[in-house]
Amino acid sequence: MKPILFFLLALPGLAQHDASGRGRQLFLSFCSSCHGDTGKGGRGSDLTTGQWTHGGSDDQLLSSITKGIRGTEMPGFALPDADARALVGYMHELSGKTGAAFAGDMEAGRTAFFGAAGCSRCHMYGGRGGLLGPDLSGIGKQRRPAALRKAIEKPNADVRAGYKVAEVRTRQGPVIRGVARYEDTFSIIIMDAGEKLHLLSKADLASVQVKYESPMPWAKVSPETLDNLIAFLSAYPAERVGPGAWHPAAERNVTFERLKNSAREPWNWLHYWGDYEGTHYSGLKTITPDNVSRLASQWTWQFGAGHIETMPLLVDGIMYVTGPLSNVVALDARTGNPIWKYDRPLPKVAGHCTVMTNRGVAVLGDRVYLATLDARLVALNAKSGGVIFDVEVEDYRKGFSITHAPLAIDGKILVGITAGECALTGFVDAYDAATGKRLWRTHTVAQPGDPNTASWGGDSAKYGGAPTWMTGTYDAGANTIYWTTGNPGPDYNGTTRPGDNLYSSAVLALDAATGKRKWWFQFTPHDVHDWDGNQTPVLLDAEIRGQKRKLLATANRNAFYYVLDRTTGQFVAGKAFARQTWAKGLDDKGRPIVLPNTEPTPEGNYVCPDAAGAANWGAPSYDAATKLFYVSVRETCATYTRVDKVPVPGEGYTGGSAEVDPKIGEPGAVRALDVTTGNVKWNFPIHIGSYQTGNLATAGGVLFASSADGHLIALDSRTGKLLWNYQTGARIVSSPVAYAVDGRQYIAIASQSALFTFALPK
Repeated sequence: MKPILFFLLALPGLAQHDASGRGRQLFLSFCSSCHGDTGKGGRGSDLTTGQWTHGGSDDQLLSSITKGIRGTEMPGFALPDADARALVGYMHELSGKTGAAFAGDMEAGRTAFFGAAGCSRCHMYGGRGGLLGPDLSGIGKQRRPAALRKAIEKPNADVRAGYKVAEVRTRQGPVIRGVARYEDTFSIIIMDAGEKLHLLSKADLASVQVKYESPMPWAKVSPETLDNLIAFLSAYPAERVGPGAWHPAAERNVTFERLKNSAREPWNWLHYWGDYEGTHYSGLKTITPDNVSRLASQWTWQFGAGHIETMPLLVDGIMYVTGPLSNVVALDARTGNPIWKYDRPLPKVAGHCTVMTNRGVAVLGDRVYLATLDARLVALNAKSGGVIFDVEVEDYRKGFSITHAPLAIDGKILVGITAGECALTGFVDAYDAATGKRLWRTHTVAQPGDPNTASWGGDSAKYGGAPTWMTGTYDAGANTIYWTTGNPGPDYNGTTRPGDNLYSSAVLALDAATGKRKWWFQFTPHDVHDWDGNQTPVLLDAEIRGQKRKLLATANRNAFYYVLDRTTGQFVAGKAFARQTWAKGLDDKGRPIVLPNTEPTPEGNYVCPDAAGAANWGAPSYDAATKLFYVSVRETCATYTRVDKVPVPGEGYTGGSAEVDPKIGEPGAVRALDVTTGNVKWNFPIHIGSYQTGNLATAGGVLFASSADGHLIALDSRTGKLLWNYQTGARIVSSPVAYAVDGRQYIAIASQSALFTFALPK
């Protein structure tokens, strides 16, 4: 490949220099109080280096100037576009980015980066390389070529936070050397030369030394090779590099065997639901009914904005937790100190078609998998947060998004989609965990050639909904995935879609190898109340009339509890677990016997429960010792109306509304059901019921529950007796999890924009 001449003024998006002086005037008016008259910094950062952490392209600089930078003191300025661009131009002048030129061959630079220059031994690019240095995949958008040259030639001139050279000596004598990923008054986190993370308390150390020094050695390369490296770093598309062969690091390697046998390591929380079976149960038993009243807050992680619906994962002392905008942070699970952060630059997603949240991640090998609001699947390195791959699941501009945690199985990552209210149709996908290549897709609305297309009148299947917006469960022995589906579209107007509308408001048993349906069971045929079927399909083994059966149990949004044979899909048992007025009961096959005059009408029909349902996505839990299924319940009613609307893919398509009865309000409960019959064994009333809060059963005999009014609650799991409660100070919209570090048991719960942890006193 011939050398490519890079002129800095010709780089994509580069603003022209500030010939009129207007940019300088604006800088002195708006920026100098923080960044200094010369741009060298003060309260704000030095802008003369060309090293802009939040992006150095014109669009990124414009966004920083006009919108501010979330999580920093940088405000946004409402400037006319011409003024904002003049200011960007002046920033380029400040960093000396006008008029210079250099020659470089990107392909030769790529070869040198991963070869003789040795850069990839410490740096990732496009998902390939080492972890001791910063991931350089997007460095060309943050730093101009002159700044890259300076960083290579003089690595100690500007050392990034998290990459200073560190050496500590333990009180027992051994010395640990590496880079200090995090340090505060009490703790330090070091990655050593072998890329092992050490989460250390300074109280346990004899000495700590951190130098403002980069570990990067000066590579003895020719001027031509240096130009080639800069050309590569400036503009080479990261996706063209690709992650390469995957050899998971031994440290904290979450193998498929570990995922299958997660009950053997109860100190970790390796799955969104706690295990493949969805029991949301912890085998930890240090916290008991006798000592739970001594629980105390330990640390809090603040996301700073939004409401957090996540349930974190725990892997050998590291917690992985997501924020509402598809951002991820890895924390020291003992202290809450950050190890790395991944902030996704989200485009403008269709907010009317989704909820703006993210509920969690999956782990497999040495990777963390995130599904995003812009409908992509991202693989991150579990120790650094570096992006391994970032692939499209669907086009977010159509109205698709993903809000749930993926499901990781043997070599595959599974995700569903949100599409229920926007005249779109749902599906479940499987992706190769190593490469991100899609392996199969199973649609949740009957497709042409499927005899069940007859369950959709006219062309209504084209806009049929049936989204797959919650994480499924998995029977590893049968290699079967159980994934639930949401409402048909439009939500409330069934006149446009006569029939059962398969496979909406159902659970699908899928062959994990092919995605082929083994069986399906529909909870609410022809759903006209937006009840979905997306509640957790819990897998368990229990005796039914003296015979041991492989079962699936779920408390559905429609107010009925179901027990199915998970091998065949046969209905085993079911009954109402909350107030409902829409069905006489369930027939011998589990089909609801619908009462007349319960469908929405233009004038409105009064039905219980309301559209959010008697239960929803908040986690239930199952304790095999008590044989009880615990569920958070709402006792509500609503007036359902319908309207006619022409479907337009990507636009709101609900076909009516549901108005909650204010006289009844939204009372709730935590309810314990006999797992095989659904009979209520005990009931703990909650002032305001929530469709977002869940509960956690533990081997210690304590059931942890949560409430919309901000309380974390501890109940005796056998009797429902109140043992302890704690007011978090904000609305809880998630479910608790348990983990342990160094033998100490913790409980974690998200509340509004923060994550709280609790433990017994040391």
